[in-house]
Amino acid sequence: MKIACANCTVTMKYLDAGCFFLHNDQNHSVPLNGYSTRLEDGTYVFLYENLNVLYEKLVRVEDLLEEEGWKCSINDIDQPRPFMAVGKFMLLMKHREMIEMIQGGNFTSHLQPIIDLSDYSLLGYESLLRAGDQSKKINPGQLFEVAAITGFHSMLDQKARKSAIECRVGQVNRGIKSFINFLPSTIYNPEFCLRHTFQIVNEIGVNPEDLVFEVVETEKIEDVEHLKSVLDVYKREGMKVALDDVGSGFATVEMLTLLKPDYVKIDRSFINHCDRLAENQEFLRKVMKIAKELNILVLAEGIEREEELLFCKEIGVHYAQGYFIGKPAQQAVEPFADSLFV
Repeated sequence: MKIACANCTVTMKYLDAGCFFLHNDQNHSVPLNGYSTRLEDGTYVFLYENLNVLYEKLVRVEDLLEEEGWKCSINDIDQPRPFMAVGKFMLLMKHREMIEMIQGGNFTSHLQPIIDLSDYSLLGYESLLRAGDQSKKINPGQLFEVAAITGFHSMLDQKARKSAIECRVGQVNRGIKSFINFLPSTIYNPEFCLRHTFQIVNEIGVNPEDLVFEVVETEKIEDVEHLKSVLDVYKREGMKVALDDVGSGFATVEMLTLLKPDYVKIDRSFINHCDRLAENQEFLRKVMKIAKELNILVLAEGIEREEELLFCKEIGVHYAQGYFIGKPAQQAVEPFADSLFV
């Protein structure tokens, strides 16, 4: 199992059998039995034949190892040994199945249709990450959570973008948009970090104007200037950008003027029963007013009822998606709503 740092470079390789190293600068006595040798720098070397057995042994003394500041490494005896805190190592071992999945990059995307509310025609699809092996059911939210705590979020985000672009081939026609989620926090230097994504776009021959890169967790953005620099690079390459899950704390004229997104997607919580709830109606009308002033297109997501769709259409919302319109599917399908309003 290869272990990578946050900027996607491989830093470690886990062998199914090999050597496990423990080191402590304070020269504490090792709390494990069975080490084969002690090196000149005080590092203890343990031979192991099974990763699961090694992990089970370490769990029993994990608290003591962390408390005394032990560092560890796992590798072939002749290879360099980059040490890490035991707590970090145990975290990687605990989630190694998901890490292997991220490293392998065997992903695909399910597609959820997005319609134009003016005539119920197909605007595009949102690409949603799924395991390439259909027998492996993954929770994308959990996968990204594990990636974040183990330092693999940049790698996962990059491979998710790759999967979303590749899934267009053979099933999404030119002129149909692909909405592709990304995490700005994984892009340290947009000029460098996005190079791989742009290369895939060129290799596959996708029209950049058909791609909409969508900022997820919009309300958690802290470094707005960094986000602006990322969005500017996407737009410079001819692509569109969107802010996802826009809520009351973010839909301000100042913020939207600074970021200049092409689209804003309204959080499901404001769409839910918007045909009946006055507070949701007030918020939606406020967003529409701001969007009109700034020439931004508005997309309502999470529509599950006909009444919600009709209210959004009534107040001028441009686009919509949700289970009422179409569920995510492995193959691109036409939205259901176009047959409901004839």
